[in-house]
Amino acid sequence: MEEKYHQDGQFMETKSLIKNRKYIQQIKDFSNLKFLNGISPTDIDGFLDFGGKKFVFIEAKYKTSKLKYGQRLALERLVDSCTDGGIDSIVLVCSHNSDSDIDVSQAIVNQYRYRHKWYMHNKNETIKDFIGRFINK
Repeated sequence: MEEKYHQDGQFMETKSLIKNRKYIQQIKDFSNLKFLNGISPTDIDGFLDFGGKKFVFIEAKYKTSKLKYGQRLALERLVDSCTDGGIDSIVLVCSHNSDSDIDVSQAIVNQYRYRHKWYMHNKNETIKDFIGRFINK
C-alpha cells in the first residue's frame, strides 16, 4: 500500500494496489512445465525498479520457511547478472506470520544477497525500512 500524507503532514488512508482480488488468489500450477533434469519455474514475490539504476527483488516466506535450493540458485543468478550488468541489485528474503493478507512492507528481512554474497540480517528490520536505506545510499 502506498502511504500518502496531507500537506499538513497528517497521514491519509492508503489505497491497495490489488486491483482484482479474485484473480490474485488463483493458484498458478507449473507442474507441467518441467524440463531437462526436473527444472521448473520459480516465482518472485516482488520486484522494484528504481529508474534502471537499482533493482530490488523480494521473496517472502512464512515464519521460518527457507528458500529451496532451486529458488535460491535462481535468485542468486538473477541478482548477480543484474549486478554484473551495472545495475545495483539486491534480493531480500523476508518472513511473515500472517495466515491472511500479508503487508509485505512490514515483513522482517532475514537475509539478502548483494554484490555476489549472501548476508544474514538479524536486525528485526522491515522490508520497507531496508529498501529505504538501500535506495538512499
